[in-house]
Amino acid sequence: MKKVANVCIIDDDHIFIYGAKRLMRELDFCEHLSVYSNGQEALEELTMIANSGKPLPSVIFLDLNMPIMNGWEFLEDFLKLPKPADKKTSIYVISSSVDPRDLERIKTYPLIKNYILKPMTTADLETVLSEVA
Repeated sequence: MKKVANVCIIDDDHIFIYGAKRLMRELDFCEHLSVYSNGQEALEELTMIANSGKPLPSVIFLDLNMPIMNGWEFLEDFLKLPKPADKKTSIYVISSSVDPRDLERIKTYPLIKNYILKPMTTADLETVLSEVA
């Protein structure tokens, strides 16, 4: 089965991160995984990666509600980063919120592939694999 080269989780929920990492290991989901606890931390690292000419993650799992910089703020700044024309980053919003306003707002970002309701399942990861790998 194919796997994703580079994945990033941006979430402040340590229990979710633990479970997601475990599921990813079981499925042999990715080559490399980076984890950030807020949007600002992720943006700083991803900016350095983009500026160095290295590829950005193929998949980002993004929580919306985080301290310091939330998911929406991260998205706005992430869209400004230089990206190689041949590489795309697929963003999957992960949240425990089912707020219809969030679901509508997600549709305004072409980079967002889908919305995953927490907790993440094996089926969710298999769907992501089928969409991006």
